[in-house]
Amino acid sequence: MNLNHKWTLQLSALAALLVGALLLTAACGGEGEEAYEVAQTHEDHDSAPSAVVAGEHSEAGLAGEKLFAANCIQCHGEDAMGTGQGPPLVHSIYEPGHHSNASFVIAVARGVRAHHWDFGNMPAVPSLEIDEIHQVICYVRELQLANGIIDEVPTSTPC
Repeated sequence: MNLNHKWTLQLSALAALLVGALLLTAACGGEGEEAYEVAQTHEDHDSAPSAVVAGEHSEAGLAGEKLFAANCIQCHGEDAMGTGQGPPLVHSIYEPGHHSNASFVIAVARGVRAHHWDFGNMPAVPSLEIDEIHQVICYVRELQLANGIIDEVPTSTPC
């Protein structure tokens, strides 16, 4: 490999890293975070529901409800209302424009560092397969729809 070609490859790699960093910064930071009044403690989440409307569920949503009960209810509570252990998912913080379906997949598959609440970090849930995670997402999105958090279930949700 000649020196000129090696130099071009290094510059291309550096440019790709820079573009990736800029895209990541644009996607993760800035005004989106400021657009939310974020409750920092479980005592302070007055925008959390005191009751959740169950609403209609698709076949995938019904399967997700069972998976949620077996894997998530301990922390996120019945009907995803939240508990002293974890935040409510029927909350505007978790609308698709702020927490996409992909962010739910990553949180379940890898765990997630606490960033909106003081409940602590969420551990991964390794017992759930990707299709099961999607069913849980359907359940949560359908609850959000029934409770006015979202106007429609995103087309990216496999319900």
